[in-house]
Amino acid sequence: MIEIAGVALATFFATVGPIDVSAIFAALTAGASPEERRSIAIRGTVTATIILMVFALLGKFILATLGISLAALRTAGGVLLLLISIEMVFARSSGATSTTDEEAREARHRHDIAVFPLATPLIAGPGAIGAAILLMANAEGRLVQQLAVLGSLLAVMLVTFVSLLTASQIHRFLGVTGMHVISRIFGILLSALAVQFVFDGIAQSGLLNR
Repeated sequence: MIEIAGVALATFFATVGPIDVSAIFAALTAGASPEERRSIAIRGTVTATIILMVFALLGKFILATLGISLAALRTAGGVLLLLISIEMVFARSSGATSTTDEEAREARHRHDIAVFPLATPLIAGPGAIGAAILLMANAEGRLVQQLAVLGSLLAVMLVTFVSLLTASQIHRFLGVTGMHVISRIFGILLSALAVQFVFDGIAQSGLLNR
């Protein structure tokens, strides 16, 4: 249980990116009152949590409906997480954990950013959604491990909420260099997890036995 919780915490922290999200949140809410920022942070975090919990709990059903095997999910999810980890290590944007240029332009002109772009795709982006489905699928049939995954998800959401409330202070304290250092550390950890997911998916598919 401790191992799966540790893996889930690292994966969700890397794919959600509370520190990175807080920096974008600070920019998008510049000029807003503390009450407005708090309201946006609450609604954005709650919405993102609901989205991720739905995919975590119903991911297997969604996959079965679409005819996608667990081996395919592990392989594809591993590749997606690997791309995200490369983005984190080299401080580049692939779009997996951020908004596109078009989305960013639209966000700047929206009066309420709680759902878009904050809840999704900034917090509950493709990487986080894929990680939620993949981690729950890996813990299938083991209730304690599934609860550990869900608990880890909620813990990261709590950290994200706190980081949004203290976005300005975090940005001033860490600076750009500090934020990149943290991002790179988690990127290295995520890359190792991603490669393991790919290996597990290929092994489960039976391709190596043909």
